[in-house]
Amino acid sequence: MTVAVIGGGSWGTALASHLVRSDQDAALWVREPELARHVNDRHESPVYLPGIVLPTGLRATCDLEEVVRGADLALIVIPSEFCRAVYRRLSPVLAPAVTLVSATKGLETESLLRMSEVAAQECPGRQLAVLSGPSFALEVAREQPTAVVVASTDLALAERIQRRVSSRTFRAYSSEDVVGVELAGALKNVIAIAAGILDGLGYGHNTAAALVTRGLAEIARLAVAAGSRPDTLAGLAGLGDLVLTCTGALSRNRRLGQALGRGQTLTQALAGSSMVVEGVRTTLAGCSLAARTGVEMPIVQQMKAVLYDGKPPAEAVDELMLRSLKRE
Repeated sequence: MTVAVIGGGSWGTALASHLVRSDQDAALWVREPELARHVNDRHESPVYLPGIVLPTGLRATCDLEEVVRGADLALIVIPSEFCRAVYRRLSPVLAPAVTLVSATKGLETESLLRMSEVAAQECPGRQLAVLSGPSFALEVAREQPTAVVVASTDLALAERIQRRVSSRTFRAYSSEDVVGVELAGALKNVIAIAAGILDGLGYGHNTAAALVTRGLAEIARLAVAAGSRPDTLAGLAGLGDLVLTCTGALSRNRRLGQALGRGQTLTQALAGSSMVVEGVRTTLAGCSLAARTGVEMPIVQQMKAVLYDGKPPAEAVDELMLRSLKRE
């Protein structure tokens, strides 16, 4: 059976390449015909995975119906803002037994839904799982050891997918905590923007450690209020992904924050990235979720003020430091 990977960006292409190298048949759906030709004929993705030689067995197509033909598993790896429309297009062309796996780390801004909830609305009756964790696409494409989490409310399903995607260099753990895995994967991008801002402002390791620790506390408060287990936030999908995204040079959210900390506007900073920076939209959704659940998220709220209200980043840091003193 074929694995259909929906989304030809860096993460989707890396996952598809990994599956092919693991002796699975994988097909990749991309939007641009030129990108499909690069993958099929030149075995490269020069914009999304520069310098990586893709496996010759990986094939790409712009035809959504073609990519899912014969598939029993579909990995959805596209920016959150496009997920609903793609799931809606997928629904009538998917065979009844196809399992959907969301590998998108984001939230729908208007509805505040997680991506698995969007999938459930647009493709009802399907088996659903999510894949998340600390995983830079370029390092997966280079076959560097990586560990992720596959979560589903059906643990047996999570374990089947866990076995399906794991290899010598790609180790998956199973979980039933879909809520925690998805919220952690989405909200860590907001904290990563803040981490980049601190670096751009010239602050050091003390400040970064404080941000990561308090950022994890905020994410955990919201996730637990939404039904997550606390231990999920201490694992790969929580702390692991947060540390990677806040400290790694490959993090596009961190890079955006660095540009903001050095004085660029949001428009200028976004113009410097050829890929979607999920944390920008997730900041709005995170603030709305915090308000809806009554959870205090001061870092996320300050990021909203910087990104959308024009607050100077240094002023946001000062306000966080000067908040009323509390118990940890």
